[in-house]
Amino acid sequence: MPASVEKAPLASVESIYRAKVRLKGVAEPTPLTFNYNLSEQFGARVFLKREDMQVVRSYKIRGAYNKMATLDRASLSNGVVCASAGNHAQGFAFACQKMEVQGKVYMPSVTPKQKVKKVKSFGKEWVEVVLTGDTFDDAYREAVDDAKTNGKQFIHPFDDPRVIEGQGTVGLEILEDCNDALDYVFCAIGGGGLVSGLGSYFHQLSPNTKIIGVEPAGAPAMFESLKAGHPVTLEHIDSFVDGAAVRKVGDLTFKIAQTVLDDMILVPEGKVCSTILQLYNEEGIVVEPAGALTVAALDFYKEQIAGKNVVCILSGSNNDITRTEEIKERSLLYEGLKHYFIIRFPQRAGALRDFLNNVLGPNDDITHFEYTKKHNRDSGPALVGIQVQKWEDYDGLLQRMQASHIDYQTLNDSKMLFDLLV
Repeated sequence: MPASVEKAPLASVESIYRAKVRLKGVAEPTPLTFNYNLSEQFGARVFLKREDMQVVRSYKIRGAYNKMATLDRASLSNGVVCASAGNHAQGFAFACQKMEVQGKVYMPSVTPKQKVKKVKSFGKEWVEVVLTGDTFDDAYREAVDDAKTNGKQFIHPFDDPRVIEGQGTVGLEILEDCNDALDYVFCAIGGGGLVSGLGSYFHQLSPNTKIIGVEPAGAPAMFESLKAGHPVTLEHIDSFVDGAAVRKVGDLTFKIAQTVLDDMILVPEGKVCSTILQLYNEEGIVVEPAGALTVAALDFYKEQIAGKNVVCILSGSNNDITRTEEIKERSLLYEGLKHYFIIRFPQRAGALRDFLNNVLGPNDDITHFEYTKKHNRDSGPALVGIQVQKWEDYDGLLQRMQASHIDYQTLNDSKMLFDLLV
């Protein structure tokens, strides 16, 4: 963290308590549960803050509702508007329905129908969904323009004091529910609203607790901003961890993060996928990619947290089941269990059989094979995917290919081909 930073306008303890009162009956307190498997795995006492169990299956309802509840009826009379392709839209829609305020949600035209349906379901007759543009930035511009042109209140997903105070109630609940002093809290960061609110509360009431921010490696907006000393805009991001993939963090959230964050961790998207599968298979917990970030980060912090009291915030569970195959694939690639090759096979009978007999190990499996015979050539390229049982088996596979004089090229490190295959 920077040695000298501008004094941050932290959310006050009193304002976060007031937000808690407003949220009563809207965003009920979520459980803080001790997790035996993770505690044993890391030699620590690991607790999970289950924001995946919120009514809209993420913490976002806290900030959206608190912001709207602090506006007078005159300010709400023209309606409210937001831009989002995910959890903020659902929290916003639920708040509109609860308060009986007309709202409009701008979403990119490529937003999956399932997400659009959920926003309409939470908002009922109080919310209109407008699909526009191809990206979040397109939707954001339309939403801001609508708010300015028609005198509507724009409900920002993170960079607003009332939104930050609402998200801060997550921290309030953690301290109320945990009987022991907490050493670490791991918090996912997208635009920075959650870590700003939670961090403000801990900074004032539990200053010895270290707040660790976690971002996906493909969208390190806060990490790069802290390094630069000011908010930066990322030119390219990997949007896979969509709940935490932003090009630019908020100006206000950045200032608060400078004060409240003790460290930042970047987690590869493949590791996030492995953690999603682990939480489902071992705990029966369904989380979205952003919701798995904090648990995924523990592997990169295991020496520091040994013997400590640790909280990981599961920020949301709005996962699309159609992404399951991609999640499995990314996990296998990250764990070194799946490998793609271009292999030039001699165009003769028995070439593939020789490869299977002489190169493939007893526990190796061909999971992908594309080949078209080329006439008047002595060899032809094939796209081959091979899954190994243990990551150590990969070296043996390469050794057997070289011993058999196989003409091959590895593809796992080729970004363009990776995007084509996954």
